[in-house]
Amino acid sequence: MSTRHILLGLLATGPSHGYDLKRRHDERFPQARPLAYGQVYTTLQRLVRDGLAEVEGTDSDGGPERTMYRATEKGKSELARWAAEIAPPAPFVTNEIFAKVVVAILAGGAPAAYLSAQRAAHMERMRELTAVKAAQSADLATVLSADYALNHLDADLRWMNTTAARLATLTAEVDAA
Repeated sequence: MSTRHILLGLLATGPSHGYDLKRRHDERFPQARPLAYGQVYTTLQRLVRDGLAEVEGTDSDGGPERTMYRATEKGKSELARWAAEIAPPAPFVTNEIFAKVVVAILAGGAPAAYLSAQRAAHMERMRELTAVKAAQSADLATVLSADYALNHLDADLRWMNTTAARLATLTAEVDAA
């Protein structure tokens, strides 16, 4: 996910300060890793440097003084271009679970036990996400975000089941190489 574009998108709704942008990001993208304040302010500085955002002024709102930022026309154009860009499927798949299975075979470990434990961890996360989306307070963004994560976890589980069924053959191939 492109933090700069997400922040530009949040700024497209109107001027905001970094604290508000971080809060809105974390609300709008509930299953994403929360942004750190340092990441927000560093990204805002880069957006200003690149002419995609500008400082609108400061606002104290009864508390500490906060710098307000807004998207520039150049920033809005960049955001529109990025939002319309098709995200290509990844050319390479980095699968940590597969790597750990192969390393377990190479090191004389227990790949079947690892897959079983990993399946249990995935199932627990799926239960957590199902509870999140079933909560009365869950808005549509939360439900859709949880559905996305659940579908990815389900694909991982199907892969783990297939791999577990083929573990003897994989072990023979790894040992022979």
